[in-house]
Amino acid sequence: MATGKGAAPHDDLDPTEQTFVSHLAELRTRLMRAILCVLGVLLVLMPLSNQLYAWLSAPMLEKMAAVGAQMIATEVASPFLAPFKLTCFVAVVISVPYIFYQLWSFVAPGLYRHEKRLAFPLLVSSIGLFYLGGAFAYYIVFPLIFGFLTAAAPEGVQVMTDISKYLDFVVVMFFAFGLAFEVPVATFLVVRTGISTRQDLARKRPYIIVGAFVLAAVLTPPDPVSQTLMAIPICILYELGLLFCRFFISEEDEREAEAEAATSLSPADKP
Repeated sequence: MATGKGAAPHDDLDPTEQTFVSHLAELRTRLMRAILCVLGVLLVLMPLSNQLYAWLSAPMLEKMAAVGAQMIATEVASPFLAPFKLTCFVAVVISVPYIFYQLWSFVAPGLYRHEKRLAFPLLVSSIGLFYLGGAFAYYIVFPLIFGFLTAAAPEGVQVMTDISKYLDFVVVMFFAFGLAFEVPVATFLVVRTGISTRQDLARKRPYIIVGAFVLAAVLTPPDPVSQTLMAIPICILYELGLLFCRFFISEEDEREAEAEAATSLSPADKP
């Protein structure tokens, strides 16, 4: 159907298609804003790339200096690429609150009032816990891990860590501990959505402890120090999540959530 000169771009679409197209346009706008934020932060941080890498490598360099070792670059472009990759990573981490704000602005209009009251605090808590997990890894875990690894080197072996390999290792550790610290949010959501009850989760505590050590063994290097330093916080944060459920989720809310979860199952899925 032909449109007039002053007609809107999507006047030939039915209301459903118009809504879909408008949502896609808004999503594109939100994504562009998030990307521009990351690029802006990256441009500001670029002159500080070497200083950022020096800060990141400080826990390792301190332990290596004690045994007379140092870091090396085994590839031609590593002295530039490693700090640049780190700067990109830091730019994304710094931009996370704004990225989540854009995500929240996109989904919030479609949420009910009670869903907004639940989702926004959880979103803020998730960001804060992720940052807390990264800080825990840098200030607590890294010095202990690197001290253990450098001391465990056999006699006659010179510890010389490649800067790119070191960056890959610490980024993985940052993400591992950041995600591990999301346990209270995950526990709260499991109870709040009716998937399980607080009492049931408390009874499963022994399985959670075993699972925490198994997860730590998968996500961390094969040494007992890092595995223990991840597993113990997971167990503590699990208990913290149960405590939050006790204070912020009433028994009536739990029953309502269980009822909603049960009614969402099809007759064939029900026991």
